[in-house]
Amino acid sequence: MINEELLLIPGPTPVTDEIYNALASETRGHTDPRFVAIYKNALENTKKIFQTDGEVYVVAGSGTLAMEMALINTVAVGEKVLVVSHGYFGDRFIQLGQAFGIEVDVLQAEWGKQIAPEQVEEKLENGGYKAVTVTHADTSTGVAANLEELVPVVKKHGALFILDGVCATAAMEENMSKTYGDPDYKIDVILTGSQKAIGVPPGLGIIAFSKIALAARERLGRIPAYYADIHNWRSVMDNPSNYFATPPVNLIYAYDVAMKNVIAEGMEARIARHTSFGKAVRAALTTYGMSPLATEEVAAPTLSCILYPEGISDADFRTILAKKGVIVAGSLAHLAGKAFRIGHMGSTTPEMLEEAIVKIGETLQELGQEVDIESARKQLKETILATV
Repeated sequence: MINEELLLIPGPTPVTDEIYNALASETRGHTDPRFVAIYKNALENTKKIFQTDGEVYVVAGSGTLAMEMALINTVAVGEKVLVVSHGYFGDRFIQLGQAFGIEVDVLQAEWGKQIAPEQVEEKLENGGYKAVTVTHADTSTGVAANLEELVPVVKKHGALFILDGVCATAAMEENMSKTYGDPDYKIDVILTGSQKAIGVPPGLGIIAFSKIALAARERLGRIPAYYADIHNWRSVMDNPSNYFATPPVNLIYAYDVAMKNVIAEGMEARIARHTSFGKAVRAALTTYGMSPLATEEVAAPTLSCILYPEGISDADFRTILAKKGVIVAGSLAHLAGKAFRIGHMGSTTPEMLEEAIVKIGETLQELGQEVDIESARKQLKETILATV
């Protein structure tokens, strides 16, 4: 790779030479038949990834745009949404809903914990919810939602299930054809971005709708959106030679390559790889006296929020580590200064993670901590071997 630093934040994630090469390809007109073929192929592969019976949309924008598209294309002004939040980014649906006059209720988990399905059941029994939003892996806490438990509860009560897959897509199971205990119990909408487990730089909003979700959009009629209205994008997604707004040509080149790579590796293998990496990183860091915020039972395979040992300055730790060429992220909200977040997804490799574990150990030593780097390195390797 041409990367000068090891970028292990919860996104963007490391970009491979193959993706850089695609980005650097000659920019063509967005109606050029050669580009149209690439865009069409990328859309077809996106549909394969999600296995939806509906439609997909890949547009210039961020995961936040995709969140907005998911909400306003399924829920009308004045209708009710239940937000199941496992952290900071689950909470973002609250502000999104309020911005469009949607009535929002929220179930907020203690950071590091999951919302119990019984809590969701109790809320839904009161009725009146058009949709429920769930963040698959919350980027602030490293907690993964339990879809096996949540999808049946939500669908039993007739609500749409909207899944935020920004920090999960292409690393965790997100199969819209899968049934959860009943033929009608399926995920209705999945939204994501390009810059996390997919391994492309930021800039694409990606969203998949089931037929049920598309029918919900039809019933809404006019919605308070223009760019985010999927009706305006439908002709482009059906035939990328059509025009609504100019697509990010070079990002689509890169995304097409990334989708081909995801399919070539296979989702089963990708899920196993990410699960292994997550467990290995957390196990290795535990040998340094660090503590994952989320227990293994609820931890996401894509990133981890790690609590510092007593006496470690967050600013000093991340500054020294960055000088060694490893970039991790600070924590958010009430955990700011008390923890850091490390990504282990997308195009990361065992060699990258080993380098990170060694340099984290060296940084801790410089800060006066007694740590055994070789033990941590061994723990990382053994866990990867045991879980892949």
